[in-house]
Formats: sequence, structure tokens, C-alpha cells
Amino acid sequence: MLSKIIGSVIGTKNDRELKRMRQIVAKVNAQEEAVSALSDEQLRDKTAEFKSRFDEGASLDSLLPEAFAVCREASKRVLGMRHYDVQIIGGITLHEGKIAEMRTGEGKTLMATLAIYLNAISGKGVHVVTVNDYLAARDAELNRPLFDFLGLTVGVIYSQQPPHEKVEAYQADITYGTNNEYGFDYLRDNMVFSLAEKKQRALNFCIIDEIDSILIDEARTPLIISGQADDSSATYALINNIIPRLTRSTDEEANKENEDGDFWIDEKNRSIEISEKGYEKIESFLIEVGELGENESLYSPTRLPLLAHVQAAIRAHHIFVKNVHYIVDNGEVIIVDENTGRTMPGRRWSDGLHQAVEAKEGVEIQAENQTLATTTFQNYFRLYEKLSGMTGTADTEAAEFKSTYDIDVVVIPTHKPIARIDLDDQIFLTKLGKYKGIIREIQEIQAKGAPVLVGTATIEASEELSYLLDQAGIKHNVLNAKQHEREAEIIAQAGSPKAVTIATNMAGRGTDIILGGNWQAQIVDPENVSPEEMERLRQAWQKRHDEVLAAGGLHIIGSERHESRRIDNQLRGRAGRQGDPGQSRFFLSLEDDLMRIFAGDRVVNMMRAMGLKEDEAIEHKMVSRSIENAQGKVESRDFDARKSLLKYDDVANEQRKVIYAQRDDLLAEADLKEAIEEMHRDVYDALISQFVPPGSIDDQWNIDGLEDELESEFKYYMPINDWLDEDRRLDEDGLREKIINTAIERYRHRREQMTPENAAQLERHFMLQSLDRHWKEHLTQMDQLRKGIHLRGYAQKNPEQEYKRESFDLFQMMLGAIKSDTVQDLSRVHIPTKEELEAMEAERQAQAERQRMMFEHDELDSLTGERHSDPEVAALNQPQVNMQINAQNANAAAGQGADEGDNPYAELNISRNAPCPCGSGLRYKQCHGKIS
Repeated sequence: MLSKIIGSVIGTKNDRELKRMRQIVAKVNAQEEAVSALSDEQLRDKTAEFKSRFDEGASLDSLLPEAFAVCREASKRVLGMRHYDVQIIGGITLHEGKIAEMRTGEGKTLMATLAIYLNAISGKGVHVVTVNDYLAARDAELNRPLFDFLGLTVGVIYSQQPPHEKVEAYQADITYGTNNEYGFDYLRDNMVFSLAEKKQRALNFCIIDEIDSILIDEARTPLIISGQADDSSATYALINNIIPRLTRSTDEEANKENEDGDFWIDEKNRSIEISEKGYEKIESFLIEVGELGENESLYSPTRLPLLAHVQAAIRAHHIFVKNVHYIVDNGEVIIVDENTGRTMPGRRWSDGLHQAVEAKEGVEIQAENQTLATTTFQNYFRLYEKLSGMTGTADTEAAEFKSTYDIDVVVIPTHKPIARIDLDDQIFLTKLGKYKGIIREIQEIQAKGAPVLVGTATIEASEELSYLLDQAGIKHNVLNAKQHEREAEIIAQAGSPKAVTIATNMAGRGTDIILGGNWQAQIVDPENVSPEEMERLRQAWQKRHDEVLAAGGLHIIGSERHESRRIDNQLRGRAGRQGDPGQSRFFLSLEDDLMRIFAGDRVVNMMRAMGLKEDEAIEHKMVSRSIENAQGKVESRDFDARKSLLKYDDVANEQRKVIYAQRDDLLAEADLKEAIEEMHRDVYDALISQFVPPGSIDDQWNIDGLEDELESEFKYYMPINDWLDEDRRLDEDGLREKIINTAIERYRHRREQMTPENAAQLERHFMLQSLDRHWKEHLTQMDQLRKGIHLRGYAQKNPEQEYKRESFDLFQMMLGAIKSDTVQDLSRVHIPTKEELEAMEAERQAQAERQRMMFEHDELDSLTGERHSDPEVAALNQPQVNMQINAQNANAAAGQGADEGDNPYAELNISRNAPCPCGSGLRYKQCHGKIS
């Protein structure tokens, strides 16, 4: 209350920001007359002038008024569009690294050109991020004539782009692309073997279109580059046959003593829990088919992957629904984006979920993948020197943008007052009653001659409603993931008189619905159309446009509320653009997921007590408040999950920065001799300490063991016993120094047999190979750690602190293993000739062409590391750098050493000092790598 009183007196923070920016707008407008008087050539030369002034020390802020005026004038001449004052405010907002919330239809694409032009003057590059390839290509082509006129280059990045084209796109002054492609290019750049293979330059300034969709909706979606792991398709097929024999608990609140089923489902979190009775039944089934031994348990460490398969199969059957979460097309399971209703071909869920759904649907089961590199959108976009964005709906998430990204949201005023009317929700008892109410509403709107857009949450709902409209004899178009190829055509005419369009969620987002339809889309052959024909089409459109305006504009019907208010607001925002009239209303039922899961018993009981008929509705403030409270709870829960995930990923992010910085140093450094010698010192020192403990006396030394270990590890015999016999004064420090110096001298001697260039190439090859191999293994270990870390809470320990501590220990072990492997490889390798080095590099590049990479999206639970809600996996089939994928799983019992001669890891080139993959806790050389 107090904040409202203060705000009414001195204005809100947003009001004060707008007041400040209007003063800058006045300076831009003051330049208009002088800039308008310039010839085209003089206007074009302004860009070179601005660049020169910037290079001489002028700030972009000081150039802003004149630069914005130049961009506006160029837009008038080239595009035929002049920026409104509110669009200039939006441009200032973007330039200052803030988020511009601009109502749909207010011209965000044109607004962005101001900030893009100003920041491109620095020559450091501007990245414009869109949600899909179509919008990236469209916006680039729309704005290319403007930027060409101003002397700036424009590039577009896309999936499967030839490498030389992608380099050119990133070297352009302005680059357009999707969030996925920018993120994957960043990961790929940190897996290359030479600087020449890198695509991106320093991350300077970024403008994200639909920033709420990318940084909020997809924040829990890590980008993952992975390679193929072992094939478990037979196991998935087997377990799929077990699931129908399991019974879901009828009482989700039942306790363990009163179990009435084999598993429970938590619909709010989309997770499952297996009861003890269920475990026993599953184990007996698996023993019966020979997948589990008589004395084995699903709890056994070596059988945990089998348990994960079972959990994935239950979720596939009971949580993930065909035509809601995915569709099956040509024998392939294709994910449907729950926020947009679009299909995502090539993307795959991970942790076995996609394989479980494939088994459920009876299509070919494809192999799982192993992570090679990963990051999140949260951490990738925080790498930019300056980050900004634009959307129609960001203010509801302003607190999260500030706390996570330190970005403020500025709500930009509309150019014309909003004329749309948002009507109260109508609530029905049943879904069928709700659909009948929607059909009645459509018929009433059609009778007036107005178009209708019906938003549904799922493909299934859109098809149910379409069937009922067919029964009622109402002509309509359906826009969902199954008709995505007709999206542009359907949206183009969705504003025609009496048109009825059903669209899943925000399908078609980013494309204006023009009242009266899009007359330009009716031109069959744009190159050969006559001026008379164009005028005829335009006049026909004007008549239709006037009819729709008279009928009240576009009417929006929401068939149910989304969990997020933003998505509801986005649907409403399709109507009433640029001051046009419009109307919106949501139709709900007690059977809707949001109402069923989150609405209180009080609301449900009240409606049932009223004795409403199936097709009768009520409009009640208590119900509306209940819905808003439910949405608030979901948004708060999701925010907490994203915040918690970020805490965990920040740990991995700091490690990622260290590793990627080391890689860059390796690629840039011409002479690695000093670094390699330092590695020799560290590795030999650590090895000596195992046999000659620091501060010990000679009676405690194991010299025979040290000689054997040095010869085994580095293929070099040192007569240490002879040294001690020859010099009785040789103490621990002296012996340690003599061994290390001898090793370094041997390294120098071997290095001198090659040219400095060949030596550096060989050293770089082994160091990068070791770093990449151990980083890949480290990511797997971190993933396993995160999955189980929540269990530390039961031991009264803080899971977050435990994760930080253990991940640091794992990271230190990895750095040690990288050094050890590099020194071993360089000590053992045959000294190659220049021709052999060139052949090695040629083979690496050939292998990179032969192999392919999998690019994944995964949604992670912040504590358990489980993937759920709407995880996605993208298999974009990009060229892979030379990475050896460990395709074997360690199936030896954890906690036990290995029998001599029994080594399932013999083919894997594991460092002897590294931890054994079986999980025993012993070094590899003391366990499965023991030499018989």
C-alpha cells in the first residue's frame, strides 16, 4: 500500500526511466531536420564518421542521438518506415542493456535496428537471437537493405551451415541466429584443435528477441553435445512389456504401510515413485526373464542403470502423452514444445526417456548418448559483455531477470491506446461443457463477421475442438505441430472476416495477424504481378479490413489457462495490435489440468453445490483469484527450481571457464616447452611421494617399487638403487630433485630430435587429447554426483555445500589426471617425422567428418538431476571433432577390487593413476589395470 502511495506521488521506477529517456528522444528528434537534408551518399558516409569518432575515444552514448537519427532517416528512405518516439525509447532501452517490454504489434523488429546500428559501430559484432531459424532468416532479410545502405554487413547462422559460411556470418557486423545455434557454436569452438577452426569471436553485444521464452522458459534446458554410448534398445523393449503389469496407486497420499499400488505419480512435478511392493514385483519379473540374477536387487550399484530404465518406462507410459508431449511421424517420436505447440524434429529427451517412449510406441529404439560438452542458456548468455532483450511479456518476471541476469525491465508505452477488451473467465463443470460454450461463442462472433483465434494447450485439445466444430458445421483451420508446414499460410489469413483458426498455444508467434487478411500473401507471382492487380487486391483487402474493424476486430478464445500468466498474456496480445479493437476471453473447466491439480477443494465444492448444468458457466471472482493464485504458485515453484539449478550449474560453469581458458591458451601458445616441463615436475613429484613419503627416512622408502613404477608408467628405467649406492649422502630432497631433473633432461633430449614446430604440434595434440578425454569423463561424474546429492540432506548435510566440495575434489583429480596422461603419452610416444605428424592431423580431420555429434536439450531437476517436465534433445547432425567415445559401461561391482587378468576396460586407454571406472575407489593400476 505504501509503495503505491509513494508511486502515485513521485512516479514508479518505470515512470522515472521513461522520463529520462524522453529527454534523449528529444535530442534524437532535434537532429532529424539536419539529417533529412543529407544526400544518400552523405547519409551513408555517416557510418564511417561514427566509427572514426568511436576509435578516437567517443563513447557510444555520446554518438546515440545522431546515430539514431541517421538510422531512422535511412529506414525512411530504404524501408519506407519511420521509427516512432516509443520505438526510439525501446532502442535506448536495448542499448543500455535492459529488456524492452513492448506490446505485440508495436514493431519490435524495427525498434531493434536502432540499438543494432549504434553498437555495430564499435566493430566488435552484434548478435541478434531469435527462437527459430525462420525468424532469424526473416529478420535478417527484412533489415539487410537498411544495413547495406548504411555500410554494415549482415550474416545469418543456421544448423548444418558450411564452416566457411559460418565464419563469414560471425565476422559480419551484425549476426542473426537462434539461441540453440549460438550456444552449440560456443561449445563446438571449445572442442577444436586449432584456432583456425573457431567460429565465434569475443561475445560483445546481444539482443534476444522473445527473451522471456529463451531465458525463462528454457532456462532449465542445458545445451549438450554428446556422442553415442552403448546400445540398450533390447533392455528398453523388455522393460516396456513389464509396465502394463504394474498398477498405479489410487491413493497418491498413501503411506508405505498402506500401499495399494506399485507406484505413485506426482502430477505437479511430473515424477514417479515406486513402492516397495512395486520394487518386489519388478524384481521378480526381471529375474523371471533372466535380466536380474536370483540374488541381485535393483538397489545393487551395478543394477542402478536397470532401475533408471524402469523409471523412464513408467514415466513414458503414465506421464508423457501422445499428441500432447510428442507425436509419432514416419516411425519416429518427435517432441512437441509445450510452450509453442511446435514440433522439434531431431531433438531427443535424455536419460532413457526418449528410448522408453519409442518402446511404448513400437517404433525403432535409437541408442543413448554420452555428454561431451554442456552449458546452459543462463550461463552462455551471461558471457556477453552487454545483454539486452525484447518481448511483449517480461514485467511479470522482472524480479527473476534482475536476480539472475542483473537486467532491468522497462515497460514501453504503446504508440496508440490499447482498445482490446479482456472479458472475465467463464468456468464450466466439464471439458465437454466448456467446448460447447466455446462453440456458442464462436457462432455469436461469426454472426457479427469478426475473425476468431482459439488457443489450445495441446495438439490433442486442438483436434478434439476441431472435431466438434466439424460436427457443428463451422469451417475452420487448425494450426498445430502436425500442420506446421502451413503455418505461414494459415496465419496470413487468420484475420479475414468470419475466419476461425485453432492454434496450439503460441504457434505462429512472431507473425502479425492482419485484420482483413494479408493481401500480399494472395499474390501468386510477385515478380510478374501488374500494378492494376496489386491495387485490386489492396482495395479488396481494405473492404475486408473495414468489415472486421466494424465487427469488433480479432476475438481471442483461450480454451484453458496456462501454468504461466505470461503465456496467457501472449495469447491475449494477438488481438488489439496498434490500437485495433479486439476481445479476449478464457473458457475453463474443473477437468482442466491447472484446475484439477491446483484449484482448492473450496472452489470445486462451491461449483458442484450450485447445481450447474454441463453447458452452464459461471463468472466468479473467487474462482478467478484461485486460478491466479495457482499460477502464482507454479511460477514461484519454477523460479525456485531455476534459481536452485543455477547454483549447481554455477559450480560447473566456473570449472568450464577454467578448462576452456586452458584450451585457448594451448591453441594460442606457440611454444609449450616450459608448461610441459612444469607438468613433468608435478607428475613425477606426486609419483615419487607414493614410494618416498615426504619427511620420511630411507628405511621407509620403497625404491624397487619406484623403479618398477617409473618404468611401467613412462617406459624409462632409472637406476635409483645404483644412485643411492654411489652417493650415500643422497637424502629425500636430493633424490627427488635428481629423479625429476633426469626426467626433464630426457624430455629435452627427445624434444631436440624434432623441429620446434613439430614438437609443439605433438605436445599440443597430446595435451588437448588428454584434456578433452578427462573433461568428458568429469562431466559424467558431475552428472552422477548431482543426481544423488539430494540424499545428503537425510544425513543433515547441506546438499549444495556438499556438491561444491565434492565437485572441487573431482576437478582437482581431473587436472592431475590430465597432467599425468600428457607426460605419459609424451614419454612413451615414438618420435614422429613431419610426414607422420601431418598424417595424424589428416586422420583427425577425416575422423571428424566421418563421425557425427548429438546436440541435446535436457531439463534438469535442480537437486536430483533428474530430467523431467519438458526435456528436449536435439540431434542436429553437425560435424564432430575427434573425440573418442567410451562406449562401454562399467559393470564390475562397486567397492570390490578386480581379479588379475579380468579387465573389461583393457581397450579404453585409461591412465593407470586415474580412479578405476568400476567405482571401487582404487587407482586403475591397483584394480582392473593391475599387471599380472
